[in-house]
This record gives sequence, structure tokens and C-alpha cells, in this order.
Amino acid sequence: MNLNDLRKSPLFQGLSDDELQRLVDMAEPLSLRAGECLIRQGDMGDAAYVVLGGELEIQKQTGNSLIKIDVRNPGDVVGEMALLSNATRNASVIAKSNVEVLRIPQDAFVSLLTSSPGAAMTVLHWVMARLQQNEALLHQQEKMAALGTLSAGLAHELNNPAAAAQRSAAELNRALIKWQMLTHEIVAAALKEEKIEWLTGLMNEATRHYESPVKLETLERLDRVETLQDWLEANGIDSAWEFAPAMVNFGWDGPSLEKLKSTTFFKTAVRWLGISCLVMGLLSEVRETTDRLSGIVRAMKSYTYLDQAPLLEVDLHEGLENTLTILQHKLKQGVTIKREYSPSLPRIEAYASELNQVWTNIIDNAIDAMSGKGEIILRTYLLDDKAMVEIIDNGLGIPGEIQPRIFEPFFTTKPPGSGTGLGLHISHDIIVNRHHGQIKVESKPGETKFQVILPVRITKGEKS
Repeated sequence: MNLNDLRKSPLFQGLSDDELQRLVDMAEPLSLRAGECLIRQGDMGDAAYVVLGGELEIQKQTGNSLIKIDVRNPGDVVGEMALLSNATRNASVIAKSNVEVLRIPQDAFVSLLTSSPGAAMTVLHWVMARLQQNEALLHQQEKMAALGTLSAGLAHELNNPAAAAQRSAAELNRALIKWQMLTHEIVAAALKEEKIEWLTGLMNEATRHYESPVKLETLERLDRVETLQDWLEANGIDSAWEFAPAMVNFGWDGPSLEKLKSTTFFKTAVRWLGISCLVMGLLSEVRETTDRLSGIVRAMKSYTYLDQAPLLEVDLHEGLENTLTILQHKLKQGVTIKREYSPSLPRIEAYASELNQVWTNIIDNAIDAMSGKGEIILRTYLLDDKAMVEIIDNGLGIPGEIQPRIFEPFFTTKPPGSGTGLGLHISHDIIVNRHHGQIKVESKPGETKFQVILPVRITKGEKS
């Protein structure tokens, strides 16, 4: 083998010919066909590989997503990070074409590093550069994965009110056609019997009912609907089942309808009132669902702080509430939120969108820790001129032996493919390095508390 092939890699450029030859003597050439797997995510790192010919693709399984991270060409090295750290592989490497590689086992690397200080320094410089590259790349991938999760949740949250608004609008269209026909019918009857003044009074009274809808408990409402439906059917009103619920919502009952019997077009008047209530009820539903859509969009815009400077005067409560809106699709499976917000908590200076990423990571982890069912307490208060935010869940807790490691990069208790192990590491970086605050965790079975401590002001010299 030509030693110049190895010198194509920055990892080996600083080694002497003797050092390179010793490495080659302990190495093993391998051939792979296109599609074959060289390194599998989750396996132990027992060797590094130098690409001699062909092309390799690095892939990472995150949740249900397979992310293509990078491509390695002749002269590149793969697998050295897990080898040097004696850790499991955090990605898979697949041959994109027929590939020739040189497998360098762990004992060859160890022998080289222990026998040559120059080789150790060369490898150290390479590792530092690769760590910075990987850290930046994986931070970006974590953000993209989080964005994908949020997008899926938002699509679900937006779909429900959108579908409800669409259904209500379709029913409203049919109801308006009936209402138009009945309006023509009742006006014609009133003109014929010279009851225009009476009809005007009826319409004015109906308007007052529309302006004051009735709020009832479920059981009471069901009782009133049943009573009104019986009254309507007893008085020969067709489709009573359709009108009764809407009429009850606007305060109509049997006694209030009795006075309509003074006219010969009593049934038409009642049906006109019924369809009018139905129209007003459907309009209210459309308004509520579109308000819900607008609220989600406002929350998302505020969550990301679009079109605003990154360093802002932030209301921590607003950020927490926007985060809950974004995660609503997971919360409504069985999570109760208890708010213990301090009314005297001041607005603080913060990198707002990054802070919301912290709340998302912690709350999302809490939901997963409770398997989607339990209680989360959100508590805020001011202590020694510091803003304190506590997020507490009643899940199984974090075992004591791993609590010191939860902020380490790539450390995760989730099964392979379910998490990158970067969420809490990124959160720690945002709180400690960006905001010069603290993030702590206390956990026991039935209670895990994350405490975030933030300065009210980031001093001028600390801003970056």
C-alpha cells in the first residue's frame, strides 16, 4: 500500500513514514459492495477506517427520521471518534458505491499514541477539529429534528380547528338557504295578516337572545333540550331535534314561545326562530375555530420571535404559555398543567427564541417521562434579583447514578433512534453560556424538578 494514500487524511499528515508503516502493518484492508453497512449505529467503536476508494454515506436514525449527515471520500477517516472515546457509534456508515477501506483496530491506535508524542499531538488536533465540526452539525440537526416534531404537532393542532371550521361552514351554508326561505315565508305571512309590527317585535326579541347566549352545565343543558324538544313536538313543529339544542343555547324555552301562538303562522315563526338560532350558533362555532387558528399562529410567531432582534425584553410566562400551545398535541393525551406563576416576576433580558427551545426540551422530556399522563407544575418567582423557573413532573424520576450525566452531549436514556442526547446539553449551553444563568435538576421517584435561574439583565460585557 502506498503511504501517500494515508497522507491524504489530515489525521495522518503529521506522522513519519515509520509510524505510518507500523499502522499499516497492523491494519486490515476491506472491500464493500454498494449498499453494504460498514458501521452500524449503536455498536461499540472498536476500529477506525480510512477510505481508500469509493464513497461512504453517514446516516443517523433520529426517532422515525433517517438523516443523511455527510459523505466520506478517499483520504477521509470514519469511526475514529467512537474508537478514541471507547463509546458506541452515534451514526451508521453505508457504502454508496463499491468501496475499499483500511481497518485500523483499537490496539493499533493505542500502540501508535503511546509510542509517539508527535502522533498523539497530531491526533489530538484532529479530534478537537472534528469535535467542533460534529458539535455544530449535530446542534443544527437537533434544531431541525425539533422543528420537524413541532411542525408535525402544529399540523395536527391546526388541522382540528380547520376541519371544524370547514364542517361548520358547510352546515352554515345549508342553514342559510333554509333561513332565507323561511324569512321570505314569514314576511309574506305577516304582510298578508298585517302583522308587520308584531314581526318586528319578534325579530328585536330574537336579536336580544342572540346577544346573550346562555352558559349551562352539561346535564342542565341536556334536560332543557329534552324538555324543549318535547314541547316543540307536542305543538306540531317538524325537525324539533334539529332546532332544540340551538334554541336552548340562546335562552328559548316552551313558556317564551307560547306567545307566538297568537298568530296563524305560529309554526313558521317557531321554525324561523329555530333556524335563526342554528345559523347564529354555527357562526359562533366558525368564529371560535378561526380564533383558535389565529391563536396557534400568534403563539408560533411569538415562540420563534419572527422579525425581532434576538436579545429582547421577555415575559417568561408568555414564553412558557406559547411552548404549551406548541406542545398541545402531546399534552392533551392526559397531562395536566398546574401554573404557579408569580405576578411580580419582571420581564427579563434574554435571547427569546433560544429560551423557548429550553422550555420545549424540558417540558417535552417531562411528558415522555410520564408516558403522556400526569401533572406538570410550572412555577416562577423572583429570588435575590434572579428570575426562577421550575418545571416539575410526577413521572418515575431520574435514577441517582445518571443524574450527574444528563447534561452531557449525546447522553440519553431513550432507546437508540429515539433521541440524540443533545436536547438537555443544548439547554444547558443556552442557559449557562448564553444567559450566564444556572440550570439544576433534583429527582426522586414521583418528582423531577428542573430549576432554571436567570439574571434579569445580561450585562453589556456578557452580551454576545
